[in-house]
Amino acid sequence: MGNDPHILVISQSFVGHVRCQQLLGYILLAVQAHVPSLQPPPCTPGHLATTCESVHGSNLSLLLLGLYLIPIGDGAARACLPALGGEQFDTSDPVEQTQEASFFNWYTFAVSTGGFVGLVFVVWVENSKGWDIGFFVCAICVLLGMLIWIAGFPFYRNQLPTGSPITRLLQVLVAAFQKRKVKLPENPSELKQINKDEASAIEMLHKTEGFHCLDKAAVDTGKTGAWSLCSITQVEETKIILRMVPIFLSAVLGYIPVPLILNFTVQQGNTMDTRLGAIHISPATLFVIPTVFQMVILIVYDRFIVPFLRRITGYVGGVTHLQRIGIGFLSATVATGIAALVEIKRKKVAEENGLMDATTGIPISVFWLTVQFFLLGIVDVTSFVGLLEFFYSEASMGMKSIGSSIFYCILGVSAWLGSLLIQLANRVTRHSDGTGGWLDGTNLNRGKLDRFYGLLAVLELVSLFIYMFFARRYVYRNDQKVVIDGDNKTASEGAINVI
Repeated sequence: MGNDPHILVISQSFVGHVRCQQLLGYILLAVQAHVPSLQPPPCTPGHLATTCESVHGSNLSLLLLGLYLIPIGDGAARACLPALGGEQFDTSDPVEQTQEASFFNWYTFAVSTGGFVGLVFVVWVENSKGWDIGFFVCAICVLLGMLIWIAGFPFYRNQLPTGSPITRLLQVLVAAFQKRKVKLPENPSELKQINKDEASAIEMLHKTEGFHCLDKAAVDTGKTGAWSLCSITQVEETKIILRMVPIFLSAVLGYIPVPLILNFTVQQGNTMDTRLGAIHISPATLFVIPTVFQMVILIVYDRFIVPFLRRITGYVGGVTHLQRIGIGFLSATVATGIAALVEIKRKKVAEENGLMDATTGIPISVFWLTVQFFLLGIVDVTSFVGLLEFFYSEASMGMKSIGSSIFYCILGVSAWLGSLLIQLANRVTRHSDGTGGWLDGTNLNRGKLDRFYGLLAVLELVSLFIYMFFARRYVYRNDQKVVIDGDNKTASEGAINVI
């Protein structure tokens, strides 16, 4: 690591606070799952149906509190940890520049490893030992993670945060709107610059072309105050974020099919032959397949493919961030098309064997789904890591956490739009005679999942073209070429043992 500390856009105490929230959430769920008085009464078996009373009152409040604390803590930590890790590397050093590129691959590998342990070990504990023990194990895992993170305190490069990046962004928008009728000076040097004290704490940015309306926020009209007069560096930070908006929107569209294919693939697998020799694979563990694919592909990509491409292209990551993202969206397009073909095959087998009304036991191996799982693994290795690295690297020094947050917003918005797409498809394809829509009902054999996959393939293809349109026009803020050190030795030569 270099000698000069970088500005971390998060404080260590904030990460600790959000992890404590997550830990408290799991403890609350474990306590409620263990104490009978905090649970609803047992279901009453009846002649026609089993009657179950839902949880309500203070018990419901306790349940919701635990459920909300977990995603709040997890979401905040996921937005901050990539920025914390990425800021530990000095990109002016050729070895550390390469290490930073590998960091995001291994960060994703660590996330996948956690998912793998959860799907295999935690699910087994919950099924065999009880939900209370399962939630307690989750709490122990979070606590161990916190202790490991705390152990690294003496080694982190850290400086105090310089303020909220969202506040600075809003200040520019408000100041520019207030001075929308003000004329820009002909000489850009007349715009407000940051002082020497501020320049030592944040990254100093110079005026660029485009978004001239925002430059008015830096025009001195005699009215001072953070919400009336902003520095040109602050204006440029806002411009950087706005320039990434088209990539954000096209990536949202590109990611819509990914969670949908994962969810529906597991439902397809429930109806198929899940035997692996004499072993029956649990439907819940089908998620392990894409997770394992992702972990294996990440290792191969980081250890073999990236060094090979780096020698050819000269880019630190082998290819540019946007090229890597585009490869992932191309894989997602192929995955949706293959998913549609496999569903057509599955339904044909069910029809030939007179099992159209069966929910299990269709004589077609679940491993027909491995191709789309493999392609989704490629999506995570390319688009997932590429988007995370792109938004982090392109954001200014004072807005690195915003870059990570933008990435995770893509996943959330895409999942929400996917749910909306299901409802819309059902409503449009539902007939007036009472016939259900493509995805109405619980019987996949009677549904039209193959047509929905075809719709997703078309949507993904359109989003790919939209993404390529904006990606080709995007101008990188930072050079992604390998840095050459004083001895004329490239990073690829000096970083053989990065991990």
